[in-house]
Amino acid sequence: MQYQIKENCLTIFLPAEVDHHNAEEIKREADKVIEEQHIKYVIFDFGRTNFMDSSGIGVIMGRYRHIFLLGGEVWAIHTSERMRQILNMSGVTKIIQIYEEGMM
Repeated sequence: MQYQIKENCLTIFLPAEVDHHNAEEIKREADKVIEEQHIKYVIFDFGRTNFMDSSGIGVIMGRYRHIFLLGGEVWAIHTSERMRQILNMSGVTKIIQIYEEGMM
């Protein structure tokens, strides 16, 4: 998992495919960093992502639940039209913010 930490914000750079092959590793590493670094904000960067299955949705939902309990927020950035459709259809957009180009 590639990530960047600035203060209490963790940015996770998702791979080209977020599926059951790599979802568990992303969850495990993200949770470790969130706990150790006292993270309150998580940003999922979809800049390289062109495929995500239900395992990927689980990664986002699980981190949201964790961060929400800490009083934080979760965002998605650099989402393609396809990724926005997946996030909309799964209901993820009801709980996390998606920042469009030019908003940040």
